[in-house]
Amino acid sequence: MESIIGFFNDPYINQVLTLTGVYLITALGLHLITGITGQFSFGHAGFMSIGAYTAALLSLHLETPFIINVLMGGLAAGLAGMLLGFPSLRLTGDYLGITTLGFAEIVRIVFINLDITGGARGLAGIPRDTNLTIVLLLAVLSIICMYRIHDSRFGRALTAIREDELAAEAMGINTLLYKVKAFAIGTFFAGVGGGLYAHLIQYLNPADFGVSRSFELLNFVVLGGLGSVPGTILGTTVLTLAPEFLRFVKEYRMLIYSALMVTMMIFRPHGLLGGVNFRKLYLDLVHRRLAQLAKTKDVGGKQQ
Repeated sequence: MESIIGFFNDPYINQVLTLTGVYLITALGLHLITGITGQFSFGHAGFMSIGAYTAALLSLHLETPFIINVLMGGLAAGLAGMLLGFPSLRLTGDYLGITTLGFAEIVRIVFINLDITGGARGLAGIPRDTNLTIVLLLAVLSIICMYRIHDSRFGRALTAIREDELAAEAMGINTLLYKVKAFAIGTFFAGVGGGLYAHLIQYLNPADFGVSRSFELLNFVVLGGLGSVPGTILGTTVLTLAPEFLRFVKEYRMLIYSALMVTMMIFRPHGLLGGVNFRKLYLDLVHRRLAQLAKTKDVGGKQQ
């Protein structure tokens, strides 16, 4: 027991696990947008940066409570997502992806040129309020929220939009309104993740939220399996921890990391858990077990 406590108390292990949880919360927002609704977003890091800077500036200048700052960061990102969603979600596919990518770059350039955000020098002195316990709690709540959304009427409408938007609209679903709602909720999670990130790293630089970070978040969702919450969890965990485990090879670390990604896309193009329905597997297992028990009972009754 003491060895387990010592493992989690190690500063390096604690930092890596906390960062994994932060990325998971952010990736779950992208899972709602891309995995469930089927709308490509290549600028998720831009919304993460909005949440990060909002929460950090509130902590530095207003000294409001940490949780309030994180929630305000999420609301700021959600509002930005909603404002972007109304004009841009009429687009589909690559066009929407390019629009979100351009928005993220605009946000990054704005932060570089603002004095209040520290400009290109970055924003330092942010209090370290994010810890593993808070992140795990928020990650669990985020996972529960995603499952509740997926099983709701709202979630089924989003799935219908992903499968065939024209058919969904013909069935009376206001596709634009539902997509905007999904975009607002997904970017809210990105903002919450950004607020946690800011209070974990204690330093923000616009370069940290560039195109590479957006595609890193997209990789979390795609590698795990589009539309799968367990897949998002697994993809985020694997891709966050893999570079850490490969540190012993130093300069070849990213080469091996990229080779693993290519290998996965060849042999599992739908992601690690793409197309795997855990609920169906569980119900099949229960039904099989009940059938075996009933068969055993019948055999025992005949023998008597």
